Amino acid sequence: VRQNKGLPDVSIRKATDQDCDQIVDIFNYYVEHGYAAYPEKPLDRRLFDFLKTIIYGNAFFVVEDRAEHVIGFGFLKKYHPYPAFDRTAEAGYFLLPGHTGQGVGALLLNRLEQEARELGVDNLLANISALNPPSLAFHKKHGFRECGRFEKILTKFGQDLDIVWMQKRL
Repeated sequence: VRQNKGLPDVSIRKATDQDCDQIVDIFNYYVEHGYAAYPEKPLDRRLFDFLKTIIYGNAFFVVEDRAEHVIGFGFLKKYHPYPAFDRTAEAGYFLLPGHTGQGVGALLLNRLEQEARELGVDNLLANISALNPPSLAFHKKHGFRECGRFEKILTKFGQDLDIVWMQKRL
């Protein structure tokens, strides 16, 4: 679906197997540069296969630019396997550098929220490295609030990291 005038000229559609390489490449950019993705070494296409196993419903999307290049992806995954948690999902999304700060992330988040509501989800969670201030600010701007922090629970680039959990009631 192509977006409206005044918004970024992108489209959001369901991810397909043909998007595997682009999704893995986008994720691996953040593996190697910064703290948005937690692994320390790039992953192969098994990442894509793994993502397909954890997706909540069919909530797995890519964002394409005007030339139909994949510039980002997002998904919902169940927070917990017990049915008592079916109202809660965790959102994950990654955009290529150069496409952040332009409203693309907000469009993708809105699409994920729409999908969450269709799945009966009214609690949306995000876990974010405390060393990723742009992501923390993005989530706060879009109605998330900090609801927890796990201190020094992972190591990346030789540094112990805190993970901040944020929640948005839909």
